[in-house]
Amino acid sequence: MIPQSFIQDLLNRVDIVDVVGRYVQLKKGGANYMGLCPFHNEKSPSFTVSPTKQFYHCFGCGAHGTAIGFLIEYSGLGFVEAVKDLAQGVGMIVPDQDRLPPAQRAEVQAKSLALSEVMTSAGDFYRQQLRAAQNAIAYLKGRGLTGEIAARFGLGYAPEGWDSLRAVFPDYDIAALVEAGLVIDKDDDEGGRHKRYDRFRDRIMFPIRNTKGQVIGFGGRVLDGGEPKYLNSPETPLFQKGNELYGLFEARQAIRDAGYALVTEGYMDVVALAQLGFPQAVATLGTACTSTHVQKLLRQTDQVIFSFDGDAAGRRAARRALEACLPYASDNKTLKFLFLPSEHDPDSYIRESGAEAFEREVRDAMPLSQFLLNEVVGDNDLSTPEGRARVQFEAKPLLQAMPASGLRLQIVRGLAQLTQTTPAEIEALFELVQPVARTKIAPPRTKRTPPMGLERQMIRLLVAHPVLAADLDESALAAAAHLAPDNAAMLGQLIAACQSLGQQANFAALAEQLRATGPDFDALVAEIAADSESDLEAARLELAGAVRQTRMQVLKAELASLVAAGLQTEEARLRYRELSQQQEQLRRQAEVENMPR
Repeated sequence: MIPQSFIQDLLNRVDIVDVVGRYVQLKKGGANYMGLCPFHNEKSPSFTVSPTKQFYHCFGCGAHGTAIGFLIEYSGLGFVEAVKDLAQGVGMIVPDQDRLPPAQRAEVQAKSLALSEVMTSAGDFYRQQLRAAQNAIAYLKGRGLTGEIAARFGLGYAPEGWDSLRAVFPDYDIAALVEAGLVIDKDDDEGGRHKRYDRFRDRIMFPIRNTKGQVIGFGGRVLDGGEPKYLNSPETPLFQKGNELYGLFEARQAIRDAGYALVTEGYMDVVALAQLGFPQAVATLGTACTSTHVQKLLRQTDQVIFSFDGDAAGRRAARRALEACLPYASDNKTLKFLFLPSEHDPDSYIRESGAEAFEREVRDAMPLSQFLLNEVVGDNDLSTPEGRARVQFEAKPLLQAMPASGLRLQIVRGLAQLTQTTPAEIEALFELVQPVARTKIAPPRTKRTPPMGLERQMIRLLVAHPVLAADLDESALAAAAHLAPDNAAMLGQLIAACQSLGQQANFAALAEQLRATGPDFDALVAEIAADSESDLEAARLELAGAVRQTRMQVLKAELASLVAAGLQTEEARLRYRELSQQQEQLRRQAEVENMPR
């Protein structure tokens, strides 16, 4: 858990205009900056970035957040990854969960930076070499690729020589070259001498980028019929195959525009599809699809379509992708599987049948529910008890991997129909967590009643200017709680959050903290993000006035209650005089504050 104090310090150091400006072209417009929203298609700018609030807001689609939220939404990073990315840019080291000593954390960070610089230099070298490599250029042209698409993906060429990288790294023996996977160390069995040579030789080079656009690995393809056809970087501190997707950095905006991501099996599929009108394609890196891949994709879009060859190997790869998807299959996500004829990959299919035919294949891809049922039925004979039992046996671990949802219930119903059982029997037999079919579905949790009147005014002022929470004491909260007990917890939660941020509290830091608590404050945060900047001292006076009115209303209610009871006891009369004095004191305060200055 990253401490909230670190998050606040980070947001105080980064400038959201710089962060957003890396990805969106911004122009100054009054106090704010304007640009085209990266989260939906628009022709006139409705996307604003406020340097004073350190917050972005789109008047078109409603997207809003801090610099951290922007990286999460735009780059598909997780919260911790986004924080680390911003921290690195301002020289801060994120407190890791493993609690490494500061010196060791700095050493790890320095090593990672050194490897990143080595990979960047190698990528630049390979791109330069491609310009003069006529055989490599002829190969790419033969595959129908243009120079523009090669430049977009940073394609390069690794020369034939055993140590071509000496041209980039005169100190060819540095450890970073081995650690980055660019060279191989081998002992000469005859002389016992140490030998080092380039891993990639005479290959088309596909740089693999992370979500920040940094080169973290390479895939190299032979130009002739040599083996292996593709050679990938080994696992390194920068590069883990199970965590990365080729082309995701280049495809992010296209995925948003298309409304889905298309997952293929190879580098050339991605580049060729981008050339032929499908830039929303990505590929796994010579390994099976993993749950991390699925998570990364579902951060970018609600619909993912996996494209596989129709042969046995393609079916096996699809099955592994299905298993990786199941923990994230939910009612608001669409996961599909596209199987091309066995003689085709996406590149060859489009070139032979055309883009429209491929588009139809994508549109008609098989839903996860249908693919799962097809997989478990397989060749089993559903006319026999043994065959039906085998189908249930195959289905059990798959359904157990799914979260409780309407989609799982639909699959359970389909399986029950196939195996001549009931959905409740399937859920009981499979011991499914949170069974849906055989228990009454609980009504959805009701949201808090939206705050109204003075209570809403106070909450709104505190969200906009969290430093004002220091002006409030227990009596102010007690008065608000008496006036609107339903939302006392909400106000108390807000005041505690504001006060925990200290004297440096600001809107961006508070918004980031509230985002993690749930949706209760989302509407107010969006509303304030869309408003122009308000004056702190004016807000301070407004808050004091709202608190005073709240106390006045509480006093009036208690006075009316005492009068209605008849003021029959000395204690009641004493309390009446005490409340009347408090009421008069509040009136005088109001007169003083409202005097012209």
